[in-house]
Amino acid sequence: MPLRVLILGANGFIGSSLTRAILDRKDWEVFGMDVGSHKLDDSLGHPRFAFVEGDITINREWIEYHVRKCDAVIPLVAIANPIQYVKDPLRVFELDFEANLEIVRKCAKYKKRVIFPSTSEVYGMCPDAELDELASPLVYGPIDRQRWIYACSKQLLDRVIYAYGVRDNLDYTLFRPFNWIGPKLDDVMEPKEGSSRLFTQFISNVIFKKPLQLVDGGKQSRSFTFIDDGVEALLRIIENKHGCASRRIFNLGNPRNNVSVADLAKHIIAAFAEFPDYREHAAKARTVTVPAKKYFGKYYQDIQTRVPSIAAARKHLGWSPKVDLKRAIKLTLDYHLAHKGYRLE
Repeated sequence: MPLRVLILGANGFIGSSLTRAILDRKDWEVFGMDVGSHKLDDSLGHPRFAFVEGDITINREWIEYHVRKCDAVIPLVAIANPIQYVKDPLRVFELDFEANLEIVRKCAKYKKRVIFPSTSEVYGMCPDAELDELASPLVYGPIDRQRWIYACSKQLLDRVIYAYGVRDNLDYTLFRPFNWIGPKLDDVMEPKEGSSRLFTQFISNVIFKKPLQLVDGGKQSRSFTFIDDGVEALLRIIENKHGCASRRIFNLGNPRNNVSVADLAKHIIAAFAEFPDYREHAAKARTVTVPAKKYFGKYYQDIQTRVPSIAAARKHLGWSPKVDLKRAIKLTLDYHLAHKGYRLE
């Protein structure tokens, strides 16, 4: 019998890409919920996809029924934008921790497999050159640096899920995305600074001929990972052949794509130059340095580098990322600059 997969947050960046991949490549049934559906246009109406527009904090009966009905539950609903961690930390806690804790408890109650999105942020300011799921310490700043509420919320849920695994034999997988990028991450046609995550914000700034702001000079580095690589790992985790992913934690990132934010800006500007309609935008694009306190506010604290060890994913999932940064940027621009509804007139 085909797997039945419940995806909460199906209209998000990961949820919409994962839904499409399942429908294209597997015979599984997908049940989805989100507050909107604009990223699911290519999946709505598919005979194996049942979608309901709803809010996980309100539609509790629907969620409980589908947790009971499905084989695997993937709760992807979360606020994952650093500006929001600083500006609205209580909302981040209420949604990312409290609302998701209810879903985790339902998975434990009905003994259903939960595949939970942890985050690379849980490592915080860990000094390790390469971050290991089981060995690296999780290091955060003082209480007044409110940006850590997101990482703390995710870490505590990781610990709760792990504890359910120990006490109740809950079948779980925790996966930690390292700066996943690609089409539909955020709306590139939203010109407002801070409305998107870094990768999309830079693309939007080039489109709207605004300077690309490098926080504290953009010396921080990240390991950018293309969405298709991440989704491939998730398909293997959901399939869970021979229990390969059960009660494990996986970093899912691309260490070869570890570059500074300043270099990312250069790569994005160079990629725009390959599109005839945007050569002038690329020629005029420039970067400016802005202090973190001015860009994010006084409650922010940054992480200088974040490189994953992916040995566990290689060993247990047989997975390794394939898409280099240059190609990831080109594929994203191919989509947004040509896709109906995203084209700049």
